[in-house]
Parts: sequence; C-alpha cells; structure tokens
Amino acid sequence: MVTASLLLCNDPLRPARCDPYFAAQAVVARQAGAAVALLDHDALLAGRTDEAVRRVPRDLEPLWYRGWMIPTAAYADLDAALAARGVPLLTAPAQYRSAHELPGWYADFAEATPASTWIACTPHQAPEPDALARAASELPAGAGIVKDFVKSRKHEWDQACYLPDLADIPAVHTVVSRFVELQDDSLAGGIVLRAFEDLQSRAGEARVWWLDGEPVLTTAHPDTPDLQPAPALAHIRPLVRELDCRFITTDLAQRADGIWRVIEVGDGQVSDLPSSADPSSLLGPLLTHVHGRTA
Repeated sequence: MVTASLLLCNDPLRPARCDPYFAAQAVVARQAGAAVALLDHDALLAGRTDEAVRRVPRDLEPLWYRGWMIPTAAYADLDAALAARGVPLLTAPAQYRSAHELPGWYADFAEATPASTWIACTPHQAPEPDALARAASELPAGAGIVKDFVKSRKHEWDQACYLPDLADIPAVHTVVSRFVELQDDSLAGGIVLRAFEDLQSRAGEARVWWLDGEPVLTTAHPDTPDLQPAPALAHIRPLVRELDCRFITTDLAQRADGIWRVIEVGDGQVSDLPSSADPSSLLGPLLTHVHGRTA
C-alpha cells in the first residue's frame, strides 16, 4: 500500500509539468497510486520559498523529495514551508545535512573512507596556504584530492581535483584556488582535503540506496551506467545505521587491495538514479515506507 507522496521538480519552461529528467519517476509513482507534487526549484534557490511550494496541495501525505540538489539552508526553508501547508518531509533538515555534507557523515564512516579534513570557507575565497598546510598535515603523506562539502570536480582532474603531493603547499594552493574559482557561487560549505587511494577504476563504482539502515537497491554509478559491480556490504551496514538518516546513498569502489571503500555518502532524495536503473525498483520501497526503524 502506498503511504507516501512524491515531490519532484517542475519544468522551468512549463511550470505545471514535471521536469522531463524526473518524468519516468512521476509515471511510476502515479501508477503506484501515489500523489505527485511539484516544486519550483529555481524559486526555492532564489529564496522565494512560498512561491516554490505553491503547487503542493495542502495536507498531502508525507513527502519524499526526488530532485535536484538543494543547499542545506534552503532545504530547512523548504521543510518549514511545507510544514506550514500541513505536509511533512520524511527527511528532516538535520538528517539531510548529515547525509548531504561530508562533515556530517565523515565521523561515522571514517574507518571505511579515505582520511579527510576540511576548512569552512565562503564562495570565491580559497583558504590561505598556511590554513591548507595545517589541514594537509592531518592527512597521511602522499597524494590527495580537493572537493567541497558536497561535490568534487573530478572531470577537471588535473587542474581542480588531484593533489599529487599534499606536502607541496604552493601546488596544493594552486589546485584548491582553481577549484574554488570553478565552483563559483555553488561552493558548498568549504574545502575538503582527502587522502588519495588507488582504486580499481575498470570495475566502476556502485551506488547503494539505503532506507532506514537497510539496502533496498544497488545500481551503477551515474558516471558509469554500464558498469555495475556487486560490493560487499557487511562492513558498511553498521556505519549506515550509526549515521541514523532515513534515506541515503553510498558510492562504493574497490581499492587495489580488494577492500570496498566508501567514496561518497549522499542524501537519497538528491542522488541521481542512473539511466540503467528501473525507477520502480527504488520508488516501490520508498513510497510504501513512511515510518523509520524502531530498533
């Protein structure tokens, strides 16, 4: 039985319709008997929260959001605006922040993910070399990568992601500065430095979708939709449960020594479902699951 509704982003050009990118999920939800409401994502990011939710019916069933990424402050605004309409989001703002931003999930996953440290900063302001040196000194010697609290720029690997030697602070500062420049206004939270680990790139990454501490779906990573490894999850499950977030994803890759490592954690509401995945495989358990685990 369907017990939840679905909130999707609307089409910016035809606001009364679902964004075509999420249309398949809308079809699956409606076929399952779920209500589908539309969010004006552009209005939300512009701070026009009441306008953003005006197409959400009042007193609707609890909502799972599936759409474009939302900054954590804007997500809290969205939660409050929906609550005022009598419609609860099933992921609370604190849970969203914990899963969406690395500082929120890192402590629980430290044993299974590359060593990391971070520096809070604002867009357009790269940390000074001294601050980067202090942060880099907390990591193992060798190579690293830079990202913000949410995303990397791995597709600009050499200029804005990879750090060949964390001890070479002028070079680190150059790459970090370029990363900050390219992130522009979208820089989330600050700078994260992570130790580099040698991964088996040919196997690809797996994206595991967790609902209340249990894996409900394993898909390919959206960047490699034709590669779908089958990761070992026994050592990951207790870490997911410790994080205590309702709906999350973990991106896993196999290290050269065969150990499965957590490369990224994300809130499942804003994690991309790869084109090779059947939306019903995710929405089926999601739309019939409102209450969290009791133990």
